[in-house]
Amino acid sequence: MAQLMALDIGAKRTGIAITDELQIIASGYSTVLTHELIGFLKIYFEEHVVEKLVVGLPKRLHNELSDSYKFVEAQMNLISEYFPDLEVVFIDERFTSKMAKKVLYQSGLTKKKRQNKALVDEISATIILQSFLTQKQS
Repeated sequence: MAQLMALDIGAKRTGIAITDELQIIASGYSTVLTHELIGFLKIYFEEHVVEKLVVGLPKRLHNELSDSYKFVEAQMNLISEYFPDLEVVFIDERFTSKMAKKVLYQSGLTKKKRQNKALVDEISATIILQSFLTQKQS
């Protein structure tokens, strides 16, 4: 089987998570500057088989798309131009950043390490991917 990859796309950084080839476990992989995302994906896809891209869909509390959706949509249009055969699934990303910060707090990291926004983005992508895996199993 191929891996699944999740993206938590932000204006500055994009958190990335991947599954194992059996698509059982979601793991944080990296964080890249969003303007470097296409280059990162080109290299990654040359070395790994990715079946599906799971992308966090920014929504507000009442299930409406947030202001950052237009930016995510633009990034996804760009990704689709470069990788037209790649299947993309969107999943609600509400509260993933809060959940990621809670995970960091509970892990016992120092306050300075918990304030690492890149790490928060990577964990958010992992939460998005794990949510997708859980939904897929239902």
